[in-house]
Amino acid sequence: MTQTSAKKLWEPSEEQLKMAALTQYMNWLNEQKGLAFTSYHDLYQWSVTELATFWGTMWDYFNIQSTKPYQEVLAKEEMPGAVWFPNTELNYTEHVFRNSGPRDAIIYASELRRQETITWDELEKQVAAFAAALKENGIHKGDRVAAYISNIHEAVIAFLACASLGVIWSSCSPEFGSQSVIDRFKQIEPKLLIAVDGYRYGGKDFNRMDTVHAIQAAIPSIKKTVLIPYLVQGEELVINKTETDWDAFLSPHLGKPLNYERVPFDHPLWILFSSGTTGIPKAIVQGHGGILLEHLKALSLHTNLDKKDRFFWYTTTGWMMWNFLVGGLLTGSSIILYDGNPVYPDPNRLWRLAEETEMTVFGTSAGFLTQCMKSGITPGQSFDLSQLKAIGSTGSPLPPSGFEWVYQEVKEDLLLASASGGTDVCSAFILGCPILPVYSGELQCRGLGCSIEAFDEKGEKTSEIGELVLTKPIPSMPIYFWNDPDGERYKDSYFDKYPGIWRHGDYLQVTERGGCIIYGRSDATINRGGVRMGTSEIYSAVEKLPEVRDSLIVDIHLEDDRSVMPLFVVLEEGEGLEEDLMRRIRQVIRENCSPRHVPTDIIEVSDIPRTINGKKLEVPVKKILTGVPIDKAANPGSLSNPETLNLFVELGLELGTIK
Repeated sequence: MTQTSAKKLWEPSEEQLKMAALTQYMNWLNEQKGLAFTSYHDLYQWSVTELATFWGTMWDYFNIQSTKPYQEVLAKEEMPGAVWFPNTELNYTEHVFRNSGPRDAIIYASELRRQETITWDELEKQVAAFAAALKENGIHKGDRVAAYISNIHEAVIAFLACASLGVIWSSCSPEFGSQSVIDRFKQIEPKLLIAVDGYRYGGKDFNRMDTVHAIQAAIPSIKKTVLIPYLVQGEELVINKTETDWDAFLSPHLGKPLNYERVPFDHPLWILFSSGTTGIPKAIVQGHGGILLEHLKALSLHTNLDKKDRFFWYTTTGWMMWNFLVGGLLTGSSIILYDGNPVYPDPNRLWRLAEETEMTVFGTSAGFLTQCMKSGITPGQSFDLSQLKAIGSTGSPLPPSGFEWVYQEVKEDLLLASASGGTDVCSAFILGCPILPVYSGELQCRGLGCSIEAFDEKGEKTSEIGELVLTKPIPSMPIYFWNDPDGERYKDSYFDKYPGIWRHGDYLQVTERGGCIIYGRSDATINRGGVRMGTSEIYSAVEKLPEVRDSLIVDIHLEDDRSVMPLFVVLEEGEGLEEDLMRRIRQVIRENCSPRHVPTDIIEVSDIPRTINGKKLEVPVKKILTGVPIDKAANPGSLSNPETLNLFVELGLELGTIK
């Protein structure tokens, strides 16, 4: 698809343009600052040229509450090391509860629980009680709380309580196996663990108490565990004096007021984890102020959320989209949580939820939308989606056929906002825009305040496909990595190729319209259903099996909407790839990593391509498997075993990934 051939699928009406939050912001800029802009692209160019002025208007427009007004927006404009809004003090949770009353704050449902709601007033009451319980148990500002928890309302309550105190939150989905969780949480030494006893997915129950006890045993910093009886309601879970259940922890404190600990702008709000591609996952620390401003911008201006909206994103607590979804509360929107298989008992499950909840914004992954398309369902005909005004898509590039399916089979008049960003900033660099048209296969715009370009190998701006880079800082960039005192791991992660320029790891082209096309990751992260996992975690699981000597896995998304995830294994001498071994490989990945990361194919090979210093060649193998010539995919001179590359050309033909 060329840039000019993309089909226009939607454009806002005059009324939609007038009512859009972006239009209201532009009017405010004109009235309050004397700044007039006639188009989104003019506004964008100003926002990245006058970076400090733009972010100052975000503070003013959203009326950020601080102990004292800001005197300076950007005291130090460099990457890494930018200093935003020095000497200000604020609190994320305080801004959430500027919204109150009997309206619905959270609507939640799961395979285990019927659909229910919590009002703003009830949410505030429970957050206050949980915060008081934390204080009574010696959890204070700067301490860490880790949650091994499903996407349920208790997770939101606990997070907001932590943030109200300046306690640092980190969460992980219970579908992750024990070692994956320990690799994450052990780094940050949490004092308190919150955990569900299990979960249900696709109609099957998964008890996780053995994993909970393994986490407790492996992380001595955990002094107390709050257990949520989610899988088995009413059953006694507590087995030792360091454990308590949710109700026993919370109930004695109901009725206590919610107080806020105002903290410096860059005080840690939460710790997110990278997918662990090249080792244990990186512990990414983001601050109260940076996340607050970025989420208000992205959710209010780009997602067009306000108090009338009901905002949903299908996610788990181990993906940054959970944090982004919770950010919807900052806008006064109701947020909708769902825990379970999105296509169980049938592919209409989430569309049915959209009707039942009168959902206005439906967020999901590109994989889910293409799965719905392939299943032949027609949500627009089957359900009342009259309230639905936007669909968000992320996790991987949505193909043009996916765009067209949405407008044909879901709804003609809605904003399809395909977005691209990352855990690293807990937001999107490239976003939807309610005042711009939607073109097939194209992301609408670069986000306000995000100086995004495509760079070639020489580090120069290109109109062709190049590396996605940020040439200027944004407030939600990591303030640091945990246990990275000299900042070297942080620098190596983003600034190794272009010093002072953030390289994100996506292939990007900026179109002549100012939109963007993402051509996939330029690293080796595995992405299944929007859940990212590093290859090292899969290797760790597979290579525990005595028959497996070595392994390599790649995730390939093809132009015809197919995706394959082959696992290549080198077996010990005398072993064969029998059906029993393949079953055990799948089982160990399912149990130690997640069910989503079970490979589509398991293939025996004689050797795994490696560099001279022993690094597996994941990205070059992925390129070769999709038809890139060997000499363009890898430098054979840097390999210890270059002869192995030829095998992957043959395997690409067998797998059908090379045409």
